[in-house]
Amino acid sequence: MLRLSLVNPLRTTYKRCLAGQSLQANVADSEYSAEPAYPEIQNPSFKARKQRDASEWHEQIRKVPTVEEKLIKINMPRYYGYKVVDFNDSKIPYNALPLTQHYTRTVLEDLPQATGSGSGSQAVKEEGDKPSEDADFKAVREDVIEALEFAHDYYKHLEKLTNGGQPSAVEQERMLTQIIVEQLNRAVLQALSEQHKHLDEVEVDYNPRHEAFWAVGGVDPPKNVRNSKKGREWQKEDANQSVDRLVQYTGAPYLSLRHRKQLLPWKTPAESEDIELSKQVPRFKHDPRTLGYSTKHQHATNVPGYWPKGNEQNFGLLSFQSRAHFQLRPKSFGERDLQEALHSLAIKSSYAWLLAQANYNGFNTYNELTYPMNTQTVITNGREWSFYEYQLNTLLLHGNHQDDNPRVNFCRGTKPLPLYAEIATNGKCVDFNDATLRQLLNFYANVPSIQRTNEELQPYVASDISAYENTEQRDFIAKTFKYLASNRPRHLEIPEFYMWEKIYKIDNNNRAMEPKRRFFEREVNPWRRTLDQHDKVYVPRAIRGKSRENRYKKTYYP
Repeated sequence: MLRLSLVNPLRTTYKRCLAGQSLQANVADSEYSAEPAYPEIQNPSFKARKQRDASEWHEQIRKVPTVEEKLIKINMPRYYGYKVVDFNDSKIPYNALPLTQHYTRTVLEDLPQATGSGSGSQAVKEEGDKPSEDADFKAVREDVIEALEFAHDYYKHLEKLTNGGQPSAVEQERMLTQIIVEQLNRAVLQALSEQHKHLDEVEVDYNPRHEAFWAVGGVDPPKNVRNSKKGREWQKEDANQSVDRLVQYTGAPYLSLRHRKQLLPWKTPAESEDIELSKQVPRFKHDPRTLGYSTKHQHATNVPGYWPKGNEQNFGLLSFQSRAHFQLRPKSFGERDLQEALHSLAIKSSYAWLLAQANYNGFNTYNELTYPMNTQTVITNGREWSFYEYQLNTLLLHGNHQDDNPRVNFCRGTKPLPLYAEIATNGKCVDFNDATLRQLLNFYANVPSIQRTNEELQPYVASDISAYENTEQRDFIAKTFKYLASNRPRHLEIPEFYMWEKIYKIDNNNRAMEPKRRFFEREVNPWRRTLDQHDKVYVPRAIRGKSRENRYKKTYYP
């Protein structure tokens, strides 16, 4: 006996046939097509599936509408943060230049020496500027010398007022250089702002917070990862394959200047996309701890010295980095390693600052830049000055991009140039170097002239949290973003096992009768805990009423 559910379709079909409708045409329109459409053939291997999952996650990050939610999305897989290589501006091990170039995909070149106080690194001078160049330079020169003499005099005054112990040599140099950089910046801005109107619009940050997070591929796996894969039959072949290492940079320059427009790039797109040149970038496949770098656990943070949408000055013009910690560097390393250490500091500080700025425009280490970004960096101890220019062309450094990405970043710089020899006992500057001052003035006079539309500037940013109508959603995203950026630890520390537990419970099962209450006994991996796995905030009944449905505040994770 036929069921009623089968009889009804038969009746409908019979009526259509009686009405003269073509059953075959109807079936052809709904189920068949002229050309066969087969699903894409995918590699079912474990490695291919992991790559597809990573690509899907990167695409999800790109589609997140706001800048704050993108950073939250990157931190979603780890509640306690990632294990990152600690990059900072106060530690540069011996022979660190190849690793720095590999971790930033940077080609190093020499910066041409300045010949005049013209329009920056382009060394382009208009004919009408030549007669007034000498007069302007002399006026700036006198102000800079006066600022140097005042800085040294003020530092001596501070030394007399210190009641505590004598600061270390590193702290003394840092204090003196901070005063010199601030006074020189004040003098140069006052002297050049009338002729160069872009200096009236710069935003000056004192000791700003610069942080950046990115992933680097092409690194040999650590010993524990290699042994873990060798212990699995289906992963033995991939035990020695390269892995990605996560990097977190933290720094605080003496001073930085920002502008609402971008600097002109000094490399063309054709020069930036050269697969043969990318293969010449040094590769450092060893674990970074072999050089002396350390690792730590923290959330991914990208802070270029200001908050998103804080103001219009969103592009770096110039930053002044410290080299005070070089006093702790052994003299046995030699002059060549000292020069390479300066290059390393300039490369990673410039790359990190530009990467953090790119994050505020919607890009990150998993979503590529659509236009180049430039900045200028000065490394100084007050007396010796090193000048660098950096052009950021690519952010894709993870996975196979180390071999397949044709883009490279560029950095060009000078050797340390003395600004003056010393300050005499009478407080006067001795042997002032005009060439060093001209190079510094060229950096200040480099006019940022690129201004992009919002669609071109932020192609992956579709909205802003201020546009959300839901007040709770705005507050939740802002609070979560700032909590992650604060680098505060969790209120409960990450679980750990003690040494006696490793001996008597993990390595040797000698306490079989003891209740299994610890996390490793219950097969709980705390590192797999995601950012949204936590207790929700309870809403009191006085606020929510008698309803039991909304007892906890809603979360708005991307």
